[in-house]
Amino acid sequence: MPWFCYVEITNMDGSINHTGIVEKIEGSSVFVRIVQKSACSGCHAKHMCSASEQKDKIIEVPDHSGLYHLHEEVMITGKSSMGLQAVFIAFVLPLIFVIALTAFGIQMNWDESISGLFGLSMLIPYYGALYLFRKRLKKRFVFTLKKLN
Repeated sequence: MPWFCYVEITNMDGSINHTGIVEKIEGSSVFVRIVQKSACSGCHAKHMCSASEQKDKIIEVPDHSGLYHLHEEVMITGKSSMGLQAVFIAFVLPLIFVIALTAFGIQMNWDESISGLFGLSMLIPYYGALYLFRKRLKKRFVFTLKKLN
């Protein structure tokens, strides 16, 4: 299978697999490039539609085995629950904060536009905190590598 082919397999054990190519190896980290496609990228009308897109992503995977080499095709495996946690942390929780803080501002009899801006402005410290805790989050979202035959 060529490197540009994208495979996402959801197994019965709840894992998601992506094929990719080893781009770089630094110490005990292997950087793998995967091609992320939108759900409709396989459609026959994708060239006429703006919804289909394809992006290259570089995923850092800890590896202490030393079994992998540059430009080698590998399979990245992660738990599907990691994806749900990531969506919750990145999108659902901030939405809840914005709604709650906007409602708080309205309860305090602030102008609606001020309440909305207050709710939205709280996203800056939230995403700043996520950035500060990125090393801790990196330990929580761990992928594994497998060689392809």
